Amino acid sequence: MVPAIDQTRLGTGRPRGAIVLDEPPSVELRAVTKRFGEVVAVDGVSLAVAPGEFLTLLGPSGCGKTTTLRIIAGFEPPTAGEVLIDGEEMGSRPPHRRPVNTVFQHYALFPHLSVAGNVGYGLDMARVPKPERARRVAEALAMVRLPNVERRRPAELSGGQRQRVALARALVNRPAVLLLDEPLGALDFKLRQTMQLELKRLNREVGATFVYVTHDQEEALTMSDRIAVMREGRIHQLGSPAEVYERPRNRFVADFIGQTNFLDGRLVGITDATAEVELPGAGVVRAQFPGDAPPPGQVTVAVRPEKIALGDEAPAGAGNVLDGRIGDLIYLGTHTRVVVRLSSGAILTVHRQNRGPSEGELRIGDPIRAVFAPEAATVLVE
Repeated sequence: MVPAIDQTRLGTGRPRGAIVLDEPPSVELRAVTKRFGEVVAVDGVSLAVAPGEFLTLLGPSGCGKTTTLRIIAGFEPPTAGEVLIDGEEMGSRPPHRRPVNTVFQHYALFPHLSVAGNVGYGLDMARVPKPERARRVAEALAMVRLPNVERRRPAELSGGQRQRVALARALVNRPAVLLLDEPLGALDFKLRQTMQLELKRLNREVGATFVYVTHDQEEALTMSDRIAVMREGRIHQLGSPAEVYERPRNRFVADFIGQTNFLDGRLVGITDATAEVELPGAGVVRAQFPGDAPPPGQVTVAVRPEKIALGDEAPAGAGNVLDGRIGDLIYLGTHTRVVVRLSSGAILTVHRQNRGPSEGELRIGDPIRAVFAPEAATVLVE
């Protein structure tokens, strides 16, 4: 059963993360494994994607995310396990007989065809009558906000426009599932941000299930209802963007999603679901732990740079206090990255929001206190 996700609504339409629990999964993987000779690319992955959900497979290159997508699409047969779409086992069914469409990073548009010819290619192969084909092509182009370009060739379009044409071509066949393999990778930064919002809008308005592959953590956090963080062919954590960011399950997830400080220490006690960890030369800090209570022994405390306050800026009763000196200051516009060298020798990175010239001035070498609440820190045992 796919867990419910309670997140804020984004505009109109389907609530972000709304999962229908009384329907079968739109896509389901059951213990799927894929081997290429001695290499295990996908290692026993089980996953259920709810109807209309935007699920992202996130991870570094070689983690198995694209292979997993290709298995769903039918481009790669699994070595073991089952793939179900809308409750029906796909078996050896080829890609063109599955209720899915795929959008690739490099668009794969036909350069000799017009935009209308590219978008309507699948309808033409399916012998859809010309008037119906023209109507559906126009609808698909309007959906991706590209009206009045039917007669142009791909070479006459910008990168963002070509990406929208590829999306329209995928949507015109009204697939139950849309698979997207790093489709924004070739776009510049600002256009990529715009298209992230466009994809999320399409997901809400079209109602199709989106399975998206990326190595870009910001993309995953921006668009997803849930994120499956992958490494070495396995899913290390599956949850909402807030869950994987705020409560990572292990050091890999904490390090891959965003920037994190890691403080190694020894678990000395647990009080009211809060762990007490002794840091060498720095005293005891308190932190939350996801899941079951960690066993006694060596652990790591993870705390995000934006969760740490400096000196007098810390709210009263914030909890954990670590003394050190300012080792470096890096101005980044919206915030300053403050590197704090703790008295124990450990390094903390703190993101201090820039509020204007009247704020207190920091100097390299000055003594400073880093303060964070137990709720802002997570104990990791692996």
